[in-house]
Amino acid sequence: MASIDLNSDLGENTAELVVSDDAAMLEIVTSANVSCGVHAGSPAGIRDTLSAAVANGVVVGAHPSYHDRENFGRTPMEPDSVTLQVELEQQLGTLIDQARAVGGAVAYVKPHGALYNMIARDERQAAVVVAAIRAIDPSLTLLGLAGGVVLSIASRAGLTVASEAFADRAYLPDGALVPRTQDGAVLHAPGAVAERMLRFAETGLIRAVDGADVRVDAQSICVHGDSAGSVAMAAGIRRILEASGVTIAPFAEA
Repeated sequence: MASIDLNSDLGENTAELVVSDDAAMLEIVTSANVSCGVHAGSPAGIRDTLSAAVANGVVVGAHPSYHDRENFGRTPMEPDSVTLQVELEQQLGTLIDQARAVGGAVAYVKPHGALYNMIARDERQAAVVVAAIRAIDPSLTLLGLAGGVVLSIASRAGLTVASEAFADRAYLPDGALVPRTQDGAVLHAPGAVAERMLRFAETGLIRAVDGADVRVDAQSICVHGDSAGSVAMAAGIRRILEASGVTIAPFAEA
């Protein structure tokens, strides 16, 4: 692997609850999935994160979610298609305007949390996400789980797509992520995570929880901003990959 992107979910802090060190992460990653303010974050905090991303030359992506602030957007939901599309269009439009206000632009969309996992397998909601992106700006790239059904639906609809591997999440043998409700779903050891991503970069394989190897076709690696030790993990991944000759570069153009 000659080149890969490194992304993180950011813009999720409020004055009352700080879950990530956005300033530090934006000195490491090449793409930032910025909260649209529905599952987490505040208008002022999101603006600060967008400004910092622009200052660091980090490509910005929109990170829309179900309306589930109480559970950080991680509760599976079944909204009707019209409601979901309208809500997504509003979120995308708002973040695009916020980015423009600080001299930046939104280049891609990466749905958050339960919505992200749902559209990896649910064709109805996946089609709604694709329709919302096309309605707002069909030039936006869709970033999703490698092998997810949404990527094939988006590609057929004419969208540019990219897929990602998760540095800090455990995998099931079928390539899905281990649910966060299960022990061991989230990884925290920086050294082990870095070695895991080096192996992925060299072989395209990630070890699943049962010991089997899962082949993952991805153009980006995600480290969740709210994971414990996230900055150390991201720094370790970047350091070990660059030392092995892998270039860290955005998958999408700003």
